[in-house]
Amino acid sequence: MNSYKKFSVDICVRFKDIDSMGHVNNAVFFTFFEEGRKAFLNKILNIPNPDDYNFILAHISCDFLKPVKINDQITLQLWIGETGNKSFTFIYKLINNKNSLFVYAKGKSVQVSFDYKKNCTIPVPNEFFDKISEYIEEDKK
Repeated sequence: MNSYKKFSVDICVRFKDIDSMGHVNNAVFFTFFEEGRKAFLNKILNIPNPDDYNFILAHISCDFLKPVKINDQITLQLWIGETGNKSFTFIYKLINNKNSLFVYAKGKSVQVSFDYKKNCTIPVPNEFFDKISEYIEEDKK
C-alpha cells in the first residue's frame, strides 16, 4: 500500500485539443501535465503566480497508452518521485475519473531549482521539501 499522497486535478478536454484523428493531440498531454504542476504549486505550496516559480523544467517525457477523446472524463494524478539537492521529479498519471485503472498516459518531468536573477541553479529550499514530503514516493525519500 502506498503511504504517500497523490495530488489530483480534473482536466477538461477542449475542442481545440482534438486533432484530425479524433483524439487529443500528443503535444497537449504536456499541457495537461503543466496544468497539474500549476495546480499542485498553487494548492500545496501556495504559489499562485508562475512568476514566483523558482525552478526550470529540465526534462519531460510521456508514455502515451490510450487515446483521449473529446467526451472522456479525465483526471491527472501527480506526486513527487526522485529528489536531489537541486532537483525534483514530478510523476504523472492521466486516468479516467470513473475508472482509475483506465490509464491514458504516464509521464515524468525533472525540475531544477533556479535563481533567475543570478541565472544559475541553486539548492532546493528545505521548506519546499517540508511542504511536499507527504507527496514523495516512499522508496524515493
